[in-house]
Amino acid sequence: MLDDSDVDTRQDRQPGREYRMSREPDYEPRYPGSGRLKGKRVLVTGGDSGIGRAVSVLFAREGADLAIVYLEEDKDAKTTCEMVEEEGGRCHLIKGDVASKSFCEKAVKETVDCLGGLDILINNAAEQHVETEAEDISEEQLKRTFATNLFGYFFMAQAALPHLKKGDSIVNTTSVTAYRGQVLLVDYSATKGAIVSFTRALSQQIAGDGIRVNAVAPGPIWTPLIPASFPEEKIESFGKHVPLGRPGEPNEVAPCYLFLACEDSSYMTGQVMHPNGGEMVGS
Repeated sequence: MLDDSDVDTRQDRQPGREYRMSREPDYEPRYPGSGRLKGKRVLVTGGDSGIGRAVSVLFAREGADLAIVYLEEDKDAKTTCEMVEEEGGRCHLIKGDVASKSFCEKAVKETVDCLGGLDILINNAAEQHVETEAEDISEEQLKRTFATNLFGYFFMAQAALPHLKKGDSIVNTTSVTAYRGQVLLVDYSATKGAIVSFTRALSQQIAGDGIRVNAVAPGPIWTPLIPASFPEEKIESFGKHVPLGRPGEPNEVAPCYLFLACEDSSYMTGQVMHPNGGEMVGS
């Protein structure tokens, strides 16, 4: 049990720590597994917390072994790894920065060496920084946001593709902000729009190889990135603007990744799923 000194409404560093959140996100799968990923080897970036944690635990319940890439959140990563193992999956933790091409190559190699191969890549790591005025976004912040949110996805895909085969898949995390923007997250929104285009272009390029590339565009989901990004007044009202009137939980988003990663979506590539609480956006 955490005491009051261990929890925060507002956190001061990216990408945030789940164990310090004032209300823990709901990441546990909602239903028994059915073996939809039995024997699959999966690499999840940003898998230590939030949506990445929920995806990792759900995939393990469905029979997958996982390699989880995380930046620096050792405690969260260890908890996720323990949850994966409790579900019967193997879990290998890889600490590092996806903005580095050499690290992405190292992470994929470690995954293949430890798990015996790679069948599914989940590109999910991200960061975001609130700025009320576009002209106040520094060159350093702009480069950093694109390096993590877009270049990291590109580098991981480049490293993973030589190991993927017919029937394998890549799932990228974009965002509702790619479709409607976000006035406080101009650079972040730009990266998420680029991820949509990246998904569509790459899916066409490798469709002939039988490898599918799709994306998920979450709306307001309660993850560590929220208290690590917004002031307290924004956190209190977070997610209440959508038709369903509340933020979503990571375990409400994870099934989209499962659907796109497994054979249930075998006739889908270049597509985006929208778990966003009812916002109507262009696809």
